[in-house]
Amino acid sequence: MIRAHLVLAAAAALLLGSPLGACASSGSATPIASQRDEQGPAAVVDAFSAALRAGDATVVERLMAPDVIIAESGGVERSFAEYASHHMPADMAFTAAVPFTLEHRDVIVEGDMATVISRGQVHGQFRDRAIHSNSMETMVLRRTDGHWRIVHIHWSSSPIREQAS
Repeated sequence: MIRAHLVLAAAAALLLGSPLGACASSGSATPIASQRDEQGPAAVVDAFSAALRAGDATVVERLMAPDVIIAESGGVERSFAEYASHHMPADMAFTAAVPFTLEHRDVIVEGDMATVISRGQVHGQFRDRAIHSNSMETMVLRRTDGHWRIVHIHWSSSPIREQAS
């Protein structure tokens, strides 16, 4: 029992500090190891974010459908293979370097489809560049054989301009 709480506490610590693709669900922390249906779509989003932050491509792949569609900054990648060979390494580096603060999350479940919409801020340094942006993440998941898999991700952000006092 204590070990289970330690695992959950460690996962929560990882998730609360995780950025862009790393939106933690309010009050929800789930270990990466098991993504059964009873953990729900928000837990899969959290596990995906933690795996991205940890640089764990194996877990990232397991949580995504092979034909996932990822849209970001006007571009699109139409499979996990394409994402892995293009933007995933940069996304891993970014999420590991720049903290994310979740401000709001909506989870909409309709049968075997779910949409998780997360809004927050990223604030930190990445490659000698100051980052301070609003972040929006929409993930669509499909439940197949009792497992939720990410079938679509849309990430967008806009800079937060510091106001002069």
